[in-house]
Amino acid sequence: MADLAKGQQPYATVLGCSDSRVPPELVFDAGFGELFVIRVAGNVLGPSIMGTLQYAGTHLHTPLFIVLGHEGCGAVKAAIASKFHGAHHQSRIALLLENIVPALDILDPTLPPAALLNVAVEANVRWTVQKLYETPEGKARAAQGDVKLVGAVYDLNTGCVRFLE
Repeated sequence: MADLAKGQQPYATVLGCSDSRVPPELVFDAGFGELFVIRVAGNVLGPSIMGTLQYAGTHLHTPLFIVLGHEGCGAVKAAIASKFHGAHHQSRIALLLENIVPALDILDPTLPPAALLNVAVEANVRWTVQKLYETPEGKARAAQGDVKLVGAVYDLNTGCVRFLE
């Protein structure tokens, strides 16, 4: 613990959902100082999240960035309800969902609800990964080859993480 007091050198940065059932440190069996974790409902991007990710890349030099979604995500479910069923949400929740709704454009709204939610969770992770690759830092680090950015989905039933292509 004394070494951790001197500074941190996490091997990965994880952008995950705030869902209490998906703590990245436990999901990845990580100890103190091994992960730099950012949690927000729906694992969405926004100015504060982008600033935190930039800090991780610029100052901590983590070589691995993971966008971690999870099955049954309530934020993604709410975004589906907004986009496909006209549901309305409180103002700040609606702002959060605006970061998920574009990921749903490619989905078939006629899928059964459970199947739609599953593909929507994956689409949301892919959307966030794509947006990170499109940032100047994402482009630069990808070109240098010194960073890996991956998407993953956590299965609440099995406790397994499935990494996306």
